[in-house]
Amino acid sequence: MSTGTFDANKAQNLPEIEKQMAVRCVEHAQTYWNLLEKIKPSTLRLTKLDDEIYDDFQETFPEFSESTDLKSVLKIDEDAMKSPAGKEKWRKFINKYENKVADFNFGTLIRTDSSDEYTQFNTTFVTRLQFYVYEIARCRRGLNDWVYEKAQKEAEKEKAKAKK
Repeated sequence: MSTGTFDANKAQNLPEIEKQMAVRCVEHAQTYWNLLEKIKPSTLRLTKLDDEIYDDFQETFPEFSESTDLKSVLKIDEDAMKSPAGKEKWRKFINKYENKVADFNFGTLIRTDSSDEYTQFNTTFVTRLQFYVYEIARCRRGLNDWVYEKAQKEAEKEKAKAKK
């Protein structure tokens, strides 16, 4: 039995664990999408700390502030987020929520462009807290409301079809 510390950079990638992780990520994405279709996103709260997370995000990342540009969170610049400087800035931000947000550093999927659905080409892997940051901002700024509106129109069409 080893008494050394665990080094994630040297850990094996076990295929079964990776598959389970992928399944959880897809389930999370599907659940979130279903939520967006059922509840108007601009009225949605994702955590008990939405206000704190949103304010902290805008302060830490002023380039994403709603006063700068409401649509600044529409698309995610993966290169900037995953650059060495971006990773360091995000790491510091995320770690502030270690004891505040459950599963804050678990991986999950997010749409890189919130004006489109989850697709193979519009999805990237981020931490749960990064997901919350972007989706809280997108919801508050009305950038996800189109999902709800589209689902409502489709439901109306189905009702009309059923009546015929």
